[in-house]
Amino acid sequence: MGYKDHISKFDYVTASRQWIARYKYMLRGKLKYMPTTWFRGKNTNFLPNKNDLYEVGGLEEFIFKGWLPDEPFIDKDTRIVAIGSCFAAEISKYLIENNFTGILSKKSSGELFKFPEGFGEGVNNTFAVRQLFEWAWINQHPTTETWHRKDQTVIERNEKFQKETATRFKDTEVFIITLGLSEVWYDKETKDVFWRAIPLDQFDENKHAFRVSTVEENKNNIQAIIDLITTHSPTAKVIFTLSPVPLLATFRPISCITANSVSKSILRVAIDEIARDNSDKIYYWPSYEMVKEYAQNPYTDDNRHVKKSITQEIMDNFVKYYTTNNIGL
Repeated sequence: MGYKDHISKFDYVTASRQWIARYKYMLRGKLKYMPTTWFRGKNTNFLPNKNDLYEVGGLEEFIFKGWLPDEPFIDKDTRIVAIGSCFAAEISKYLIENNFTGILSKKSSGELFKFPEGFGEGVNNTFAVRQLFEWAWINQHPTTETWHRKDQTVIERNEKFQKETATRFKDTEVFIITLGLSEVWYDKETKDVFWRAIPLDQFDENKHAFRVSTVEENKNNIQAIIDLITTHSPTAKVIFTLSPVPLLATFRPISCITANSVSKSILRVAIDEIARDNSDKIYYWPSYEMVKEYAQNPYTDDNRHVKKSITQEIMDNFVKYYTTNNIGL
């Protein structure tokens, strides 16, 4: 057992003429042991049992560990833009209700930003988020009309709106980007991806198609978004989250529950791989894990929308760790 002399986390006891390794570790302030014959490395973090998870401090130890900022960087006046899936709208709503005056919202935007979907609910995939930043900052956009509101009307991309959006983005201090799904509809000819599905009266099976985007595609989109922000608003912070709201339906010939598992996993892997390469540029807020691994019975009766009490807990913790002096609590 050549490694026993320099691995301090292992205790050894003799039994039947052989060394038996016991891995020792601190959990919740208590010294614990785990019998093992495997080398555990320097950063071993064990899965908690339910009692440990739900003790005071369980969130910090078992969900937030490794993902929190060194120090808070948001105050009430910080200029924030929350973009992405419908969960981004919940984030915006919470911040507005707690008097964060710098958050961009439908209420605060007036005529400058005519559609709330662009800065909250509606931009559901990484392609759409990338389209929005490329349009605002480098005036590049899909040739196909892929931007639609909930009522299926086309979102106009005029020059005045583009310049105003670019200015607002440039002045933004914190971007909160919530990713929703990896299933996409696209134009077969141009390959342009739609923000949402395709309006029924516009669908053409010869022109439009559906597919599941890959981890690599989503990584490329996320990296492009980070690069654009770094170039055009270099001091801005970027926080990524993964929406815990599942697919309403899948267009794959499999169950929606299993399709949703794949959809979320693709995005979660993409975020994680990007975070490893950009640890000095971005943050990840584990709201998805709070819902899936911590909250008990987190969804309303539709089995899709997160209960208000859970959203409240997610955002209370966000404010606790990301805002100065725990403002809003």
